[in-house]
Amino acid sequence: MFKSILLCFGLLIVAAAHASSDDGKQGKDESAVIPPVQNIRSITPIFSQLLLAPYPSGFVTIFENVSDTQYIRESVPEGENENQWSQMITLNGAKDLATKAGVTSQMLVERIAGGFQRACPTSFLAIRVSDDKIGGNEAFAAIVSCGTSPTTDGKQSETALIAVIKGDKDFYTVQWAERATASKRPLTLDASKWVERYKTLTQVKLCHIVPGEQAPYPSCVD
Repeated sequence: MFKSILLCFGLLIVAAAHASSDDGKQGKDESAVIPPVQNIRSITPIFSQLLLAPYPSGFVTIFENVSDTQYIRESVPEGENENQWSQMITLNGAKDLATKAGVTSQMLVERIAGGFQRACPTSFLAIRVSDDKIGGNEAFAAIVSCGTSPTTDGKQSETALIAVIKGDKDFYTVQWAERATASKRPLTLDASKWVERYKTLTQVKLCHIVPGEQAPYPSCVD
């Protein structure tokens, strides 16, 4: 998938720098540019490891659930909810998936991207961000976007920066999504905003669980 539909993240930055104000060919990412904010760090035991994830200040958890094989936590800006949100950061854990032969971070990102593409084939956009390691672990990151999101009945667009990280036994996914004005065509993204968000996600770290250690898990803090 990524060989045929993904643009290089560097090309996105160059394109953004030379983009015209003419919006006739592509939709425009009209969400508000977020000023720099101080990040806070959350450390959560998820199956076999601790996951340290940075959050912009002002985000609150609205949903958390764990089953025998899956973990999920969703956070949005304070005052928003699971139905009405402008941004959402989602953590996922898939137990023991990293022990399965042939499963890679890129493969899992492609599955997510495929879901976006099926949901909005005419306004779909996918951008390869990086296959560099995150926190010393195999990882793959991409941006995927729907100009008309089915989760809002096509009334808004939805764009997500997705990073999948391979742990010792489990796979972990961190998604930073936002909703904005709907577009029938692929969005033109604000490169500088998504670059900053990717920099935030590169601070994600996996740590070994120390028997008996309790929150705030000092062994996972630099």
